[in-house]
Amino acid sequence: MIPEIEKASASEIKAFQEKELKTLLVYLNTNSKFYQQVFKTHNIDITSINTLEDLTKIPTTTKDQLQVNNDDFLCVSKTKIIDYVSTSGTLGDPVIFALTDKDLNRLAYNEAISFACSGVTNQDVMQLMTTIDRRFMAGLAYFLGARKLGAGIIRVGAGIPELQWDSILKFKPTYLIAVPSFLLKLIEYARQHDIDINQSGVKGAICIGEPLRNQDFSLNALAKKITYDWDIELFSTYASTEMNTAFNECEAQQGGHHHPELIIAEILDENDNPVKPNTVGELTITTLGVEGMPLLRFKTGDMVMAHTSPCSCGRNTMRLGPVVGRRKQMIKYKGTTLYPPAMDNILNDFNQVESYIIEISTNDIGTDEICLKIASKEQSTKLLQQIKDHFRAKLRVTPKIEFHDKKTIQKLQFPAMSRKPIKVIDKRKTE
Repeated sequence: MIPEIEKASASEIKAFQEKELKTLLVYLNTNSKFYQQVFKTHNIDITSINTLEDLTKIPTTTKDQLQVNNDDFLCVSKTKIIDYVSTSGTLGDPVIFALTDKDLNRLAYNEAISFACSGVTNQDVMQLMTTIDRRFMAGLAYFLGARKLGAGIIRVGAGIPELQWDSILKFKPTYLIAVPSFLLKLIEYARQHDIDINQSGVKGAICIGEPLRNQDFSLNALAKKITYDWDIELFSTYASTEMNTAFNECEAQQGGHHHPELIIAEILDENDNPVKPNTVGELTITTLGVEGMPLLRFKTGDMVMAHTSPCSCGRNTMRLGPVVGRRKQMIKYKGTTLYPPAMDNILNDFNQVESYIIEISTNDIGTDEICLKIASKEQSTKLLQQIKDHFRAKLRVTPKIEFHDKKTIQKLQFPAMSRKPIKVIDKRKTE
């Protein structure tokens, strides 16, 4: 199930996207209060935007703008809205997204071709280990995508290893949709209850929310821990509510494939200009085919690298490498630039570390400070030194490290109203 456009040449894909971009600009100029104002304020004649390169004539859209002007992004009457979802906002309140019936069909198509990209077929059964309620788009997308693909789906929801294993043993799913660190909890539960995980029938997991790979696409420490015990294929997927689109790995596992019929992707530097090839920049997206709340040059905040070498799967689309980090979570620490995922990889090397929080703050002299709060049954000086040495070897710096009990860390990871675990708490002062 590879859409024809994804097998087309790079020039054909570009021409297709430029045609879709013109359609989108007319739609926004007719229906979006926010973008009507942008075009007017910046004297933008949309008929002068004819190529993907011309996008730089249009200012980028930020999450703060989306939050402050939320209703002005809506392009349809509220009577056409079928579903409301929300995503976290940088200013405190959630950002609301409204989806029409057409948008829900697009969401289903996106997830169906994304699952197919990772090898899922209509012969498979998928166990959904994320919430489908609480205005969470991802859970709904997974359900709709599996349904469109014709795969079976078991809606178990998040957490509760006992219930997950009861469903796995009863319904024999072939794929799991889960946060990868939760797979470690399933492995531990199976070990304690004499469940042979490699006889369970599970052959793969679509993993969300946490990275599985290093920048060279080799498995990171977390993924190695999972596959050491469980002989399953792990597939990364990257998506966000704002994109209404996913980038899933194929069987080659060399980055998440771009769906050019659904989204235009730019990788930009700090001046909102395209980066040079093989350079990390901020993913900036323009949604195609969205009816309710389409976005134009929206800055996701995620730092990534694009890969354009041919892929063995037959797709000629650009692929996104693992997220390096969030632009706003970039840390300048003792002369070194860090992102939290680099610290995740180091902490995941230690089986003794049960859970943790990365806390970033501003110290007395106005520079960034890092404190790692760790839960471990082995709260020893020896372990502390081993972790510090590993940080020095890998990142050339050693953050402050504190031991805390597991309940304290869990409380920090799951604040009220949170739909997914939090690993980073940023307490830095902003200007």
